[in-house]
Amino acid sequence: MKRILSRLACTIGLSLASIGFAYAAININTATPGELDGVKGIGPAKAQAIVDYRSKNGPFKSLDDLKNVKGFGDKSIAKLKGELSVGGEGTRK
Repeated sequence: MKRILSRLACTIGLSLASIGFAYAAININTATPGELDGVKGIGPAKAQAIVDYRSKNGPFKSLDDLKNVKGFGDKSIAKLKGELSVGGEGTRK
């Protein structure tokens, strides 16, 4: 019985960890086009535009810097604020 409970606790822990990972914001300064494309509201063209802008101009200092990337305005940035970050705790590459 202890063995079963131990496995169950481990499985639940891994499941909860993956849920937390799935909801972590994506760092636009380190993300690949594929990772950015996985964000709702960003397709392949916008993902590549973010990476191209970052390569040419250096890292983003804030999400508002996305206004300098073709296809992003105040409304789209506001919708993406919970999905994206420019670095720091709780982010993933």
